[in-house]
Amino acid sequence: MTSPYLAYTYAVARPTDTLHRVATTLSGVAGARAHLVEPTNAGDVVAVVSPVPAADFDEAALRHHLEELTWLEEIARAHHHVIEGIAAHTTVLPLRLATVYLDDDRVRAVLDARHDAFRERLSQLAGRLEWGVKLYVDTPAAPPTAPPQDLGPGRAYLHHRRAEQDLRQAGYRAAHTAAERIDAAARLHAIDRVRHRVQQGELAPGPGTNVTNDAYLVETERADAFYTAVVRSTDGLPGVRVEITGPWAPYSFATPHQGEEYAT
Repeated sequence: MTSPYLAYTYAVARPTDTLHRVATTLSGVAGARAHLVEPTNAGDVVAVVSPVPAADFDEAALRHHLEELTWLEEIARAHHHVIEGIAAHTTVLPLRLATVYLDDDRVRAVLDARHDAFRERLSQLAGRLEWGVKLYVDTPAAPPTAPPQDLGPGRAYLHHRRAEQDLRQAGYRAAHTAAERIDAAARLHAIDRVRHRVQQGELAPGPGTNVTNDAYLVETERADAFYTAVVRSTDGLPGVRVEITGPWAPYSFATPHQGEEYAT
């Protein structure tokens, strides 16, 4: 008989003495409590799982739901809540949103098949967390000076357009310099970097235009130095704004090939 539930899988993690208890305190997707699934030969990796209704999470339902922004936001909040709850107690390897398997036995089979790869990546992420760094450039204001009065309408228009273009170019130059400074500062403290798409529209509600959207992997003991260095890296540059978020579980570094590892 087909089960009415599927196994929503949040992350792979290093087991600890208290992790089973911690997992059961976390309310996940669809309000279900999380639990751990161990490989066949219990060892040094576990999966964090909760049951979800098949009617909402099978392949056909997911195709429909993934077009519903409100539904996605609700799932993302629950997904993040469980991962961050586990990350507060052990090293985690976050999985993609809506990673769903047929049942716990199928999750166990995945752990068995990829045990060594999971263990290696967890070792690489131990003691390290993700920080987000976004760079914004201010939207150019209107040119500060009016064109000379002796210009005709056509030449006055061209004068205005050139002034606007000069402002935009100055903003882009400042953004380029800021991006170089930020990355140089981050390299002193970060281990890895992933570049994400810049955010636009509803994803970037603040002032200015998002020109870089990067994630950095930083050792916990170097987090304060990383934060300070990045904040100070754009001192003296007008028209740019840096936004730093984190620390987070290492979502952007779940697979080794995603990053651009820095030499240390």
